[in-house]
Amino acid sequence: MKIVFMGTPDYAATALEAIITAGYEVTGVVCQPDKPKGRSGALAACPVKECALKYGLPVFQPERIKRAEAVEELKKFPADVFVVAAFGQILSEEILTMPKYGCINIHASLLPKYRGAAPIQWCIVDGEQETGVTIMQMDAGIDTGDILFTRTVPITKEETGGSLFDKLSRAGAELIVEALPKIEAGDFTPQKQDEAQSNYARMLKKEDGEIVWHSTAEEIERLVRGMNPWPSAYTFYNGKQLKIWKAEALAESTNDLQPGTISGIGKSGFDIVCGNGILRVLEAQMEGKKRMSAVDFLNGRVLAVGDRLG
Repeated sequence: MKIVFMGTPDYAATALEAIITAGYEVTGVVCQPDKPKGRSGALAACPVKECALKYGLPVFQPERIKRAEAVEELKKFPADVFVVAAFGQILSEEILTMPKYGCINIHASLLPKYRGAAPIQWCIVDGEQETGVTIMQMDAGIDTGDILFTRTVPITKEETGGSLFDKLSRAGAELIVEALPKIEAGDFTPQKQDEAQSNYARMLKKEDGEIVWHSTAEEIERLVRGMNPWPSAYTFYNGKQLKIWKAEALAESTNDLQPGTISGIGKSGFDIVCGNGILRVLEAQMEGKKRMSAVDFLNGRVLAVGDRLG
C-alpha cells in the first residue's frame, strides 16, 4: 500500500514514524511551509518535515493545498491512500477523491464529539472522563466523515493538555498502523456520525487561558490542566501576569470574600476564592520569572490574605 502522509505538528509526526517503522511505503510527505521561530525569526521545519527528512522522504510544502498547481504536484506522488493528521489546511473534493481509498484522518477525539482544531484541551476543560482517537474517512465537512475505527483513552484527574496530547499521539499512531491493512482488505464497517452528539472544539486563543474567578474552583482547576502547556491558565497580580500551572479545587467556605481574593496562605500553597469553592495554587509563575512550586513562589513574594487577583 502506497501512502502520502499529510500532517504538521508532533501529533502527526508520531503517526508518520509509526507508519514508516511498520514498513509501509510512504511516497511523499505534505506539511505546512517552514515558519519563523524564536527571536531570530529564522525559518524552522515542523516536526513532520523533520521526520520525513530523517528517513529521506520527499517533502511538499504548499502554501495552499487547494490551488491548481498544488493539486497537480500532489498527483505526481503515487498513492493508494492519503493519511492525514493535524495537517492544518482544508482539502478540496478533488484531493479527497484522488487516491484509491480516499483520505483517512487520525482525529484526536471520539467523534462526533470534539470536532475541530483543539479537541485535546477542550475535553479536559469540559470535565470529560474519557476521550480517544478516531480513524475517519474524510469528506468535505470538518471532521464529519464516516467513522472507521476508534480507540478510547481515559482522562485522569491529573491529566494536562500536554500529557493527554502525548497519550493520544501514541494511540493514534498505533491505531493507524492497525487500521491500514484492514482498509486495504475492506475489513471494516463505516459508521455515520450522529449529528445530535456532535460539538465543536475551536482553535485555542491566548485569551482562553485567562481565569474568570466567578467560575467554580473545579472549573478553574480543569482550565489550569487543559491549558497546560499552551496558552496556560493565567490571572493578574499587581498589574503583572501570574500563570497558574498546578492547583487543586477545595470546598472550604469562602468567608464571604469576593472571587479572586486570596483567602489563605499555607505551607503547600495559597488559596483563592472562586465563585464556588476555593482554588489552592500549588505551582505558579510570575511574569518574567521561572515556573516554581507555590512554596518557592511564596518565599520570594509578599502575598497577603485579602489581596485581589484578576
